[in-house]
Amino acid sequence: MKLWLNGKIANAWDTRIDPTDRGFLLGDGLFETMLVRQSNVALFEEHMIRLMKGAEVTGIHLPYTPDQIEAASDDLLEVNGLADAPRVALRLTLTRGTGPRGLALPPEPRPTVLLTCAASAAPPERLSLATVAPRRNPWSPSARLKALPYLDNVLAKEEAHEKGADDALLLDTGGNIACASAANIFIWEGDRLVTPADRGAILPGITRAALLELAPGIGIKVAEEDITPERLARADGAFLTNSLMGIVPVSRLDGTELPTHPLTARLSAAYELFLDAAAENGN
Repeated sequence: MKLWLNGKIANAWDTRIDPTDRGFLLGDGLFETMLVRQSNVALFEEHMIRLMKGAEVTGIHLPYTPDQIEAASDDLLEVNGLADAPRVALRLTLTRGTGPRGLALPPEPRPTVLLTCAASAAPPERLSLATVAPRRNPWSPSARLKALPYLDNVLAKEEAHEKGADDALLLDTGGNIACASAANIFIWEGDRLVTPADRGAILPGITRAALLELAPGIGIKVAEEDITPERLARADGAFLTNSLMGIVPVSRLDGTELPTHPLTARLSAAYELFLDAAAENGN
């Protein structure tokens, strides 16, 4: 496998990231995971906007323009033989770079920028969820950032697996539904679609934003509201979203079956058309 690191493509086994890099030592960085379909990076502009907003919040300088990142992505896909692959996961990682010991910011930071890609399997037909112990903290500055520290998410997913589920359902510190380990959640109440309100505890997903814009155009009412676990248990259906898997229905919650809502398939088809149109328009 070849990767792109700080402007150069190289074999992964020949590449060295400095062991004093703060991304490795402190999780001091950001990332974006993007879906590539036959050489087109889905919603690339939206991913770059989110990354640059995160970079502004954290004070990490992105030393390449979006156009340069896009060109590097094309080159990387080509040298890995994935330019025409049906589904590829493209990951962009940005760290603050190397620094001395301790938490203080380096006086002259030199950010690290890494691009990797790999073939991505088709999304699952459905997923089961288990409610887990870790909570999303709305007061944490990193809660709304696509930041490197993912230990809570890793432990949450492992707890879900131990409970026999595919993924974790995380609550916020107020006891409301927040998200899955790496996905946003939507529920159906009749023909109405509801997703947790963005009050700081959720990562505002790229796919989530696209659906909030798309659904009203096909006659589906949407709302952002607080969702209690009891409300989710009574829902007429639910699904998860992220950039790689798109829309995946939730089949079970804590061992109890959830119904499959007929409008989920309609919304999923509309989302695929939305991605096709975005690709034709150059995004």
